[in-house]
Amino acid sequence: MEGICIRGTGSYLPPKLATNEDFMKIVDTSDEWIVSRTGIKQRHIACEPVWQMGVKAAKAALEDARIPASELDLVLSTSVTSDFSTPGASCMIAQHIEAVNAVCIDINAACTGFVYALDMARMYLTSGEYRNVLIVSPEKLSRITDYTDRSTCVLFGDGAGAAVISASEEKKRFASYLRTDATGTKVLFARHVDKGNPFQEKQKANEFDGFEEHDNEYLYMNGKEVYKFATRVLPLAVEEACKKCGVAVEELKYIIPHQANIRIVKTACERLGVPMDKMYLNVERFGNTSSASIPICVDEVNRRGLLQRGDLVAVVGFGAGLTYGAAVFEW
Repeated sequence: MEGICIRGTGSYLPPKLATNEDFMKIVDTSDEWIVSRTGIKQRHIACEPVWQMGVKAAKAALEDARIPASELDLVLSTSVTSDFSTPGASCMIAQHIEAVNAVCIDINAACTGFVYALDMARMYLTSGEYRNVLIVSPEKLSRITDYTDRSTCVLFGDGAGAAVISASEEKKRFASYLRTDATGTKVLFARHVDKGNPFQEKQKANEFDGFEEHDNEYLYMNGKEVYKFATRVLPLAVEEACKKCGVAVEELKYIIPHQANIRIVKTACERLGVPMDKMYLNVERFGNTSSASIPICVDEVNRRGLLQRGDLVAVVGFGAGLTYGAAVFEW
């Protein structure tokens, strides 16, 4: 076994749409304000469990890969909005696609989740003990969105992406650059609220370590700090992954970034010195779907036939943690 390949891709978007005009009815905003600052015009909203969305994306990826679920050795889920504290989303998805021979692992790296999972899949596959890995990234951000906060509620959507990664006899190029800036945990987070118990003393404010101002389970984001972080690390991660792969950024056919905000991508393009048409974007239609955004894009690129054998692609994410990273691979 020489390398890995993306053998199949899949995605699922729930049918219900929420347009910018819909948000104008619930918060003080406008279509012009949202589009100019984010590039988003609509997003999908789920009325179904996260695992069900994951199953639909997974089945599409398996069909594209033309392998049965029984041939999967490992299922990795990257959801940060799972339906259960336990079991993990990977177990729920494996059950319903009948991946009877797969080890199941959940990863929480927020919006960088798919990139982390792709690198993890590579490590398992190159060990020689695994042949096929399914990455599933289902997200229901509507579950943790504060729909009274006009600055954040317009950003997020729901959906799922998936990919089957297989061992390859060909020597395909691959390199990754993964990092975490854990000093930024308070910049972007959604925390569980402790309901308390009869044996527990009242928690002191300082025991929350700076998170006490946000005493609910909604997503909190310091937009200015996230913007500064993302515009710095997106180009950095792509450049470092390209260096490790021994290629120039200009050689990439596409860069597929986490679909967070069009302004972030434009700034990153300027710093990378590449044209915007090298970036594959669908944020206008789907908004920010956390870890699902990159695999949804990869599935679109695949099904639209935009890549040829041997093309180089970079995927790059950044999110809560603060996690970030990029992977460069040969199609």
